[in-house]
Amino acid sequence: PLLALILIVFVLTPVSSTSPATIPRKTGDRFIPTRASSNWSINFHTINYVPCLFPGLSTLRYADGMCSFPMADGVAYAALLKNELLGAGIEKVSDPQTEDRRFQMPMQERRNLFRYALSTKRSTIESGNEISPYSLSPVSNKSQKLLRSPRKPTRKISKIPFKVLDAPELQDDFYLNLVDWSAANVLSVGLGACVYLWSACTSQVTRLCDLSIDGDSVTSVCWNERGNFVAVGTHKGYVQIWDAAAGKKLTSLDGHSARVGALAWNADQLSSGSRDRLILQRDVRTPPLQSERRLQGHRQEVCGLKWSPDHQHLASGGNDNKLFVWNNSSLSPVQQYTEHLAAVKAIAWSPHQHGLLASGGGTADRCIRFSNTLTCQPLQCVDTGSQVCNLAWSKHANELVSTHGYSQNQILVWKYPSLTQVAKLTGHSYRVLYLAISPDGEAIVTGAGDETLRFWNVFSKTRSTKESKSVLNLFTRIR
Repeated sequence: PLLALILIVFVLTPVSSTSPATIPRKTGDRFIPTRASSNWSINFHTINYVPCLFPGLSTLRYADGMCSFPMADGVAYAALLKNELLGAGIEKVSDPQTEDRRFQMPMQERRNLFRYALSTKRSTIESGNEISPYSLSPVSNKSQKLLRSPRKPTRKISKIPFKVLDAPELQDDFYLNLVDWSAANVLSVGLGACVYLWSACTSQVTRLCDLSIDGDSVTSVCWNERGNFVAVGTHKGYVQIWDAAAGKKLTSLDGHSARVGALAWNADQLSSGSRDRLILQRDVRTPPLQSERRLQGHRQEVCGLKWSPDHQHLASGGNDNKLFVWNNSSLSPVQQYTEHLAAVKAIAWSPHQHGLLASGGGTADRCIRFSNTLTCQPLQCVDTGSQVCNLAWSKHANELVSTHGYSQNQILVWKYPSLTQVAKLTGHSYRVLYLAISPDGEAIVTGAGDETLRFWNVFSKTRSTKESKSVLNLFTRIR
């Protein structure tokens, strides 16, 4: 009877207006989450694109199974699902080869999967995430724009060289530069004590010179811009200049006391880097002693030389892990970059962004670094995982190719500035120490200690119509 009386009193007692029971709840039960407005977009970040065994297909790996379809269609299908299920509002499909294949959500939408607050935000028909009652399509307006957006053709880079040439006695030496491709479409290769010329038009091979008579050997070759003269660096420290068409030696320049492993032309000026740590600049039209400039700065062998596209600056790399930039008026470097941890042989100036310089380090470094020579500041850096032997920019697109030695012996094509890998080419069994690009900018040739030259089609001739908005380009900021 006492318990029954207590229950009757409790039921008949009026509830106060300030009681928590009368306060309207704006949140769901803390133990049973309300999923009506939950952000399920996090599930799409777990989508993993794995290449299939069949060419052109990719596998979307979901929690409840697997589904295979063409890669480009798979990306479009994932975007369509996000539009219809999540209201993402995606109108354009990104390139699956150069962009991240997983759609990135805005930072404000990256919340936990389970939320306890009910969202009062509702999408309207005008926002494009709802289907208009007058529309004849079963999908939203954003998805219709997505389906009507033009598809960028999938870029395919053959992983098989289109030509392979034997190159007996091609030295396996990191500090040499024995392959160069001229503007006249002729390839020069230093093999032992001889320099051979291979015509890409006729496939004919001619021997330009033989240094065995003097007991010397070839350590570097380099064509001038016109493609009629080829400079030959030797092991004894000489620099010979040959007329390729006539097959005649024009002059022989001395001045170095050790092998000349790096050469670079700048109009009629020829720069040479040697194991004696010197860089000599000489005008081939005048007597050597009158035009000679001695650039001293490296403490070990100079193994990389490249002139900028505007002919104003010379970049040099050495075995002392230093990267220097010189100008035409000073005998000391105007810029120094010391971020590399190994020898700097791979050097390349960008033809698309003024002042952008790429450099690669040796086995102890393995990094490709980008520098802004206009402000003397280092930019991006990517660890390639193996020795960087050469770098070359595409003439038509903002891409570059790198060749590697220890320990993967591979060729990588990069897209800049995202630094995503477009392709990885393998085939050489030794370090890919030599690289040259064709005059049309479409093909490259690589050489290695396996005594082979391999030709690859890696770049496209079509120039991108999208204007590059670079902070290095000062002309874009002129009003």
